[in-house]
Amino acid sequence: MFDAIRKYTARFRTASHAEAEGTRDRRPHNLFEAAAAYVAACAEDDQDRMEEAADWVSPEALSFGVSELACRAVIALARERDESPRAVARDLLGLPAA
Repeated sequence: MFDAIRKYTARFRTASHAEAEGTRDRRPHNLFEAAAAYVAACAEDDQDRMEEAADWVSPEALSFGVSELACRAVIALARERDESPRAVARDLLGLPAA
């Protein structure tokens, strides 16, 4: 009798564990993951990956994520170069020094 109960409850434990593992793979992407994937695809000129990343979040969220990524990249480069973020941003865009 107890053996039957153990088998019965084991099915529920393994089913819920398998569901939890399966949903972990299908979790939604956040806007920063989408932005990172989109920018990396742009840098590699990979149109398919750009479109895939753009489908992960709304256009507004992707725009915000790309903007945030740009700000963080400029700040990191400015620290690395020991320059102001403004000088680095202008240099990256090929603009003359202000």
